Amino acid sequence: MERLKEEYLNSIVPTMMEKFGYKNRMQVPKLEKIVINVGLGAMAHQKELIEPVRDEIAAISGQKPLLTKAKKSISNFKIRDGAPVGYKVTLRRSRMYEFLDRLVNFVIPRIRDFRGVSVSAFDQHGNYTLGVKDQSIFPELNLDKIPMAHGLDICFVTTAGNKQEAKALLESFGMPFAKK
Repeated sequence: MERLKEEYLNSIVPTMMEKFGYKNRMQVPKLEKIVINVGLGAMAHQKELIEPVRDEIAAISGQKPLLTKAKKSISNFKIRDGAPVGYKVTLRRSRMYEFLDRLVNFVIPRIRDFRGVSVSAFDQHGNYTLGVKDQSIFPELNLDKIPMAHGLDICFVTTAGNKQEAKALLESFGMPFAKK
């Protein structure tokens, strides 16, 4: 079993039951999935840059990403219907816990001048979105093969009912939130 899943079942669930007054283990919020999203932006018009981005996301997530295409044409952005606009990966179960473990323990500490992740990035449903400005902080990537620096979004989807429960869940997994 993954280290973080075992920690969730053995220590996080009892702690959150006590903290929030849940009567049943099934009421405790859990992490459903992690979605990694990369928008191609200007790279979408350069075909030689699309495949390296796919390979980078596959190396980061351990899973082949899905190419997302434009649903309709937008002339101001020079986007045609069906043109590639990004990649996304949805991680669940063991890959999700492995990715979260690597993110919290290896990747986030590599960010220069890091003071914690933003507390204001929660939505009203208890989901958290983390924006990464440069993909080179991931140790899985070979920096010599990266043709162009780009960012990515990491969305943590939880079963929490509100922001406080979701923040407590992610904090217990080791997410370093910024101090106010």
